Amino acid sequence: MRASLPSPSILLQYALPHRLLSRIVYWATRWTWRPWKNFLIRHVVKSYAVDMAQAAEPDAFAYASFNAFFTRALRAGARVAPADALAVACPADGRVSQLGAIESNGSDGGRIVQAKGQDFSVAELLADDAEAAKYAHGHFITVYLSPRDYHRVHAPLSGTLRETLHIPGRLFSVAPAAVAHVPRLFARNERMVCHFDGAHGPFAVILVGAMLVSGVETVWSGVEIPPYASAIRRKDWRGKNVRLERFDELGRFNMGSTVIVLLPAGSAALDVNLKSEDFVQVGQEIGRFIS
Repeated sequence: MRASLPSPSILLQYALPHRLLSRIVYWATRWTWRPWKNFLIRHVVKSYAVDMAQAAEPDAFAYASFNAFFTRALRAGARVAPADALAVACPADGRVSQLGAIESNGSDGGRIVQAKGQDFSVAELLADDAEAAKYAHGHFITVYLSPRDYHRVHAPLSGTLRETLHIPGRLFSVAPAAVAHVPRLFARNERMVCHFDGAHGPFAVILVGAMLVSGVETVWSGVEIPPYASAIRRKDWRGKNVRLERFDELGRFNMGSTVIVLLPAGSAALDVNLKSEDFVQVGQEIGRFIS
């Protein structure tokens, strides 16, 4: 069977000025003029069937800007941490894009499945061969956040922040059609890599930017993207006591995108009942430590 060709809209993304468009959207979503921000909010709530009953402020039009609405907090008890102390918690609301074992031949830290017929190396995702080697034969899960989802990211495990990398790149869409047709998309887009040390070894949480939705901030450092990077920006957090407990808020997308979690070999196993296209929520058990 012949593989499907990318649509004209996907091909157009190669030529579009990604960062310029994202800058325009960045300011447009922070404009507090009531008719404008209410127009955007009304469109998203209606088009994506957003469940405002789960929000701490259920009145969608009470938010000062579209971005404030998009990054809204949830009401108390809307999400809970797993009861099992050995469980790995889902970091975001959304849909599982892919998950599974990191297949490794020893040369690049292993490869991560992006979509059918598409993959990329852990080394290029992390922009660090030494860090990538820690995840050879480990596991990964990729969660896609759509416009209807809660857009805060939470810690999948308890750990101490060791280092972050802001890696420059393109800003392709991370919607399913683009993921299926743009080679190595997650290793090409601008992203924030967060390296943690936990009780069972290292783990990484990668927040991937996307076209029109490229804003990332963290609870320990505030807004990280934009500004956009022209070279890799490393920050050493060792000795600064930045520790998150499992289920703590880690950061947020100012507009949405994709989160990837990497786990080293022998530390944890993913839930065998979880599969691509499944909908997940923050705090849902997605795996369990091998005790």
